[in-house]
Amino acid sequence: MVNLFTLSRIFSQLLLLEAAFMALSLGVAFYYEGDDVPAFILSILIIMAVAMVLRYYGRRGGTRINRREASLLVTFTWFLFSVAGMLPYLFGGFIHTWYDAFFESMSGFSTTGATVLDSVEVLPHGILFWRSLTQWIGGLGIVFFTIAVIPSMVGGNMKVFAAEATGPLKGKMHPRLSTNARWIWSLYSALTLACIGSFMLLGMNTFDAINYAMTTTATGGFATHDDSQAYFLSPALEYTSILFQFLCGINFTLLYIAIFKRRLLELWRNAEFRLYLCVILSATLTIMFILLFRMDYGVERAFRSALFQVVSFISTTGLFSDDAGAWPHFTWIVLGCMMFLGGCAGSTSGGFKCIRLVMIMQVLRNELRRMVHPNAVLPVRVNGQIVSSTQINTLMSFLAIYSTSCFAGASIMVAFGVDHVNAITISLSCISSVGPTLGTEIGPVMSWGSLPPVVKIICSFMMLAGRLEILTVAVIFTRSFWKNR
Repeated sequence: MVNLFTLSRIFSQLLLLEAAFMALSLGVAFYYEGDDVPAFILSILIIMAVAMVLRYYGRRGGTRINRREASLLVTFTWFLFSVAGMLPYLFGGFIHTWYDAFFESMSGFSTTGATVLDSVEVLPHGILFWRSLTQWIGGLGIVFFTIAVIPSMVGGNMKVFAAEATGPLKGKMHPRLSTNARWIWSLYSALTLACIGSFMLLGMNTFDAINYAMTTTATGGFATHDDSQAYFLSPALEYTSILFQFLCGINFTLLYIAIFKRRLLELWRNAEFRLYLCVILSATLTIMFILLFRMDYGVERAFRSALFQVVSFISTTGLFSDDAGAWPHFTWIVLGCMMFLGGCAGSTSGGFKCIRLVMIMQVLRNELRRMVHPNAVLPVRVNGQIVSSTQINTLMSFLAIYSTSCFAGASIMVAFGVDHVNAITISLSCISSVGPTLGTEIGPVMSWGSLPPVVKIICSFMMLAGRLEILTVAVIFTRSFWKNR
């Protein structure tokens, strides 16, 4: 049976942690004397009251949880954080319906970056900061952050980590998961601070620099201006943003070794990184030539626009410096492939993940060899590590459910009146945590506010499932999950 007392105790502590984060936004609201101060105060009080009720109910709970409880803990933590996170939008009157507010909150925590707001520039500073902060919190994982700062809060750390971590192969730098988590969060924080400093040196004001840095390093994409990165009209800022989006699409364990251990060659030795880099270069050159010959762009602008959009899509950041919706349709196919693939496992990016494509290529290569040499023993190796048959089965299952989810989501949206191009890219954007779409009715520079309410609710669920890589959420709806044995 599921130990609800233990889960309630942990949920209460996590909600108190969210209230503390929201207090930071309240401080920003006070500083700028915004009209969002009452909304934050009321939201914090309600969250703390619910946390106290859960704490009282879970007072008899322990600290150890099993694998089943870990899946429930992770899934409902993201759900509860998103429900609590929508309160300032509703109480302040900035978003008027619960499903729009929930969509915006889920889009933030899942680092999808899609928005139902037609203009974000009319929002007060506290709300803008909260939108960015939700993405920064969700970048590496809510529960993973908890393991880093309060390891005693979540018992069964490894089970929880497995339920929330992205990618088929889980790597560790240290035997203690809490130490591993602190190192990775230290790198994440260092990248965020470096990004803030770089943006400020290139002319951004402090508020914009902090917000754009948080959403860039989280590969989330929420912006404080309607024109996103294009607002600044600065090639230097665009190249800087490209750099940090690219870095945060790399496996953080590998990035830590390369930067702090000064073993840069480890990057090139890593098969996933090589694929990630080669895909970016190939897609950029393809789109660049199309922009040169079909859109009359100059060489530098074509290269910069192509590189920015490719890195933004493959890292699933969703920032934009140009309107890719106005580009030739073949570029949409290239960018759609970037949306599907995503960045590296163990990064803040979403998508299918490059490591899985590496594994599939290995499987296909072995099958072709086996046709010539039927009795050959051909193990699948990734970075010198033999991939077990169980992991390969999980990989194929994930590919099947990932593709099926995209198709099912798009089909439902078409049934509710969304055009087929937008339906496909919206579905892919949600499940891959990308944000922008490709189409004419809802393009990469437009809000999703015109979608039917039912579609927004479906999109919110797809964002949650996509951020937790589907299987963690899907297993909860199986009959065997709820059996006592």
